[in-house]
Amino acid sequence: MTRYQAELRPELISRGIADAQSFGVEVDVWKLEGVDRPEDAEMLADQARSGAGREHVACTVLGAGAGDERVERWLRAAAPVDGFCGFAIGRSIWKRPLEGYLAEELRREEAARLIARHYAHFADVYMTAAHA
Repeated sequence: MTRYQAELRPELISRGIADAQSFGVEVDVWKLEGVDRPEDAEMLADQARSGAGREHVACTVLGAGAGDERVERWLRAAAPVDGFCGFAIGRSIWKRPLEGYLAEELRREEAARLIARHYAHFADVYMTAAHA
């Protein structure tokens, strides 16, 4: 983990949310790139919900095409935080199986099975952390 990811990016995300809110942008669900520490996830959820009428605003973890270990860390950091409601992971789930299918290294059914397995794995990581 780089210093930027650990120390700077969470604050920049929070500032971006605050700036959007100050310009009247009202969002029901913020799709945010993951953070490594639960306290950063709490800061982001607090900012997303700050101000009148934002009590029910939620955040989701964006996978950003990151590898499994990093996405798992992000999910574990955010899942127990009030204000996070799930994840919006795409490439981290389907990129490798799709590449294998397009390279004719995987059959369509096998690629689909791998995609489903990746999704189920991340859902399990999130739900386990949410209920820990």
